[in-house]
Amino acid sequence: MERLIEVMDLRKYFSSGIFRKVYVKAVDGVSFEIGKGKTFGLVGESGCGKTTVGRCLLRLIEPTSGEIRFKGEDILRFNGERLRVLRRKMQIIFQDADGSLNPRMRVFDLLVEPLRVHGLLNGRGTEEVLRLLKLVNLTPDLLIRFPHELSGGQRQRIGIARAMALSPEFIVADEPAASLDLSVQAQILELMKRLQEEFGISCLLISHNLRMVKLMADRVAVMYLGRFVEVGDRERIFNGYVHPYTQALLSAALSADPVAKRKRVVLRGEIPSPLDPPSGCRFHPRCPEAKAICSEVEPELREIETGHLVACHLVS
Repeated sequence: MERLIEVMDLRKYFSSGIFRKVYVKAVDGVSFEIGKGKTFGLVGESGCGKTTVGRCLLRLIEPTSGEIRFKGEDILRFNGERLRVLRRKMQIIFQDADGSLNPRMRVFDLLVEPLRVHGLLNGRGTEEVLRLLKLVNLTPDLLIRFPHELSGGQRQRIGIARAMALSPEFIVADEPAASLDLSVQAQILELMKRLQEEFGISCLLISHNLRMVKLMADRVAVMYLGRFVEVGDRERIFNGYVHPYTQALLSAALSADPVAKRKRVVLRGEIPSPLDPPSGCRFHPRCPEAKAICSEVEPELREIETGHLVACHLVS
């Protein structure tokens, strides 16, 4: 597999407090790779650090430590013009399409803006905008409209078109269909799959929608309180998972089969604060199978078989 993205021991801590500084360990040492044209899915509860990982990869926020390599080069060393050129190759699709679009700009200006900022117009602004509209299955009559005059699905398509405007090689898709109706979600999913196949784009897919991740991702990481607890190929995670947290997540997902019977795993309590994470395994206060060692020793993320990594004392 040709690697496009390599992330090694990535950490992002946010400082908090006035009189005594404490740190929120939003991302606390994660490592993974994304191959060219492949999708890496990232799942977990709200607040586990998924979006922070994506924003660090694009340097929308600066990591505390670690390495992020794009085509073998550590992009944390980039600055100035070098970083600006990199941004053409790495784009993002935001969860809130409405909030990410300037309400005072018409669709034409929204789509031409990335080209103008990077000096790529070359007198072909209208031609490029029409190409982008066609790419996401929208009609030219929308060009004079403002974002509030569009449907949620149309706004998300505009967000995708903006991400595609600079012909990126890598896209972070942060909950790209979370706010849409189910029928529209399916359309957005098909659109993203088509664009990825047509242009060979690599993707970090961040989502609560496990069905979307199962359909799109090649590898999947399950994240809990800043760390990965299980990583593996799509089939391994969805059909051969071993971590209790992965089991709980999958048992909570809606099934397309109304008569299917599944064992529902209900977790105790709330996700702990990243300001003061539990000792030992961070999941042990909510784990239905926790043993004494789980509260004392933090498990390492280790490979139990080729390509399948788990951080759990209960897995041999």
